[in-house]
Amino acid sequence: MSETRQRKNRTTRVFAAKLAGTPVFDPIGDRVGRVVDIVLLMRFRGAPRAVGMVVEVDSRRRVFLPFTRVTSIEAGAVIMTGRMDIRRFKQRNSESMAIADMLDRLVEFKDGSGPGRISDIALSITPQRDWVVSQYFIERVRPSTLGYRRTGESLLVEVGEITGTATAGLPQDASTLLASLENLKPADVADSLHDLSDQRMIEVAQQLPDERLADVLEELSDDDRVLIVSALEAKRAADVLDEMQPDDAADLVSELPQAKASQLLDLMEPEEAEDVRRLMSYAEHTAGGLMTTEPIILPPEATVSMLLANVRREDIPATLAAIVFVTRPPLETPTGKYLGVVHLQRALREPPQTLIGSILDMDLEPVTPEVSIGTVTRLMATYNLTAVPVVDDAGKLLGAVSVDDVLDNLMPDDWRDADEEVTDRAIERNAAHG
Repeated sequence: MSETRQRKNRTTRVFAAKLAGTPVFDPIGDRVGRVVDIVLLMRFRGAPRAVGMVVEVDSRRRVFLPFTRVTSIEAGAVIMTGRMDIRRFKQRNSESMAIADMLDRLVEFKDGSGPGRISDIALSITPQRDWVVSQYFIERVRPSTLGYRRTGESLLVEVGEITGTATAGLPQDASTLLASLENLKPADVADSLHDLSDQRMIEVAQQLPDERLADVLEELSDDDRVLIVSALEAKRAADVLDEMQPDDAADLVSELPQAKASQLLDLMEPEEAEDVRRLMSYAEHTAGGLMTTEPIILPPEATVSMLLANVRREDIPATLAAIVFVTRPPLETPTGKYLGVVHLQRALREPPQTLIGSILDMDLEPVTPEVSIGTVTRLMATYNLTAVPVVDDAGKLLGAVSVDDVLDNLMPDDWRDADEEVTDRAIERNAAHG
């Protein structure tokens, strides 16, 4: 095949899965983002039309780039013309996403040879300069006791050779999409789920492991996580709540209908459910309502080496790993008498065998659960703290408010969807109110 023919193939036919992740450049060569997905319009007659790309730009914002603005698609680069519309992309009911919605969809061969799954989608440009779905890369599957089993046979077929591509509402596998999300941070996975249709978001969430789903739910908006948890089988939902940070679990349970909330609390592990119920008893904009009941807590007889072993735990958020709370036994909240804190930076300057009771910071005054978020915020800002201890009237440690909890509270409820200017104004209002 000649070099000219190869170049023509690259610019007149592309595969959706391979296009994902490709950087997008403006006319002067500056990178503006990367391709996340392709927007399709499904038609009852004729091939589905590809109308544009979803492009992730700065701050994980996803915007729409119409194909009419794309001047070139080459290996490793998409070149656009004009300016990027920075309004956040929101999928319409009439639209399907090539990667998020179509890949892994179960289809049937019209010749009666059985079912298959869509592994990739070929897009070709017509003489009228429209991009359409020209072929599907299909992997044959066979029914099994666990659903469907891949046979290993793959075919590149024309649009008219299969049926089921326009069918919506049926359960759908998410293996390919999950593979693309595997190495992303929970916040990035949450952004990806938020951009899906409600049904597809539920399907993908249901196929995440419990611990991974718990991390993602902590990053989603209230509406999205209520939708997901409500769609889960009750025992599975309770298991996921067990994996969440108690304060995030309490926030989520409080958003559920009372009957559903009671059911899930009864199914949770007793200790986890007790923490959630206790947190739900505090007012929303107070230290008690914001705190987590699971900071790092050690006795004064613990050594620096023990402290360092605890802060290395993967399940401890970075904001809580920077400070360790020291109390008398018991060490589960509510603890024995609160004694003080040890800052990680101070511990790193001490020999491993040093008792942490000898390097306590006792100047950090704890707050009571009734204290307002404004007071907690000013305390953190004044002393450059990542977490503040919360104690009861008897001086027992109840938990800790971390800086990320405060930031979440200061942000508007819809900050994940709002424009930056709108978010900035909302933060200013919340801060002034606090």
